[in-house]
Amino acid sequence: MKDYKKLDVWHKAHENVLVVYRLTKAFPREEQFGLTSQLRRSIVSVANNIVEGCGKYTDKDFANFLQIALGACQESEYLLLLSHQLEYLKKTDYERISKQVGEVKAMLISLIKKLRNIH
Repeated sequence: MKDYKKLDVWHKAHENVLVVYRLTKAFPREEQFGLTSQLRRSIVSVANNIVEGCGKYTDKDFANFLQIALGACQESEYLLLLSHQLEYLKKTDYERISKQVGEVKAMLISLIKKLRNIH
């Protein structure tokens, strides 16, 4: 088992959760149970799967949860794009959070490769 609080990727993913929650407070009220909820769930899923993977005993199991986190990053990227195109996110906010999600994706890919001994 690993301590997720010691992982840089978790810290970045957690920061993304906080940013998305702040940004989505300004989304239209009619999106509360739609896009707002889905975006929040997907971004939380990234950090949550890192945490859950840290509770597993093998690197293979940990890597599987990181793979799920990577999928949640992909989902979050799309939902952020949709939010921007619907004009719920300002361009600067969209670009900033998209960059941060991209950084988490790169870190996850690197960690997955390391755990699976892929070069």
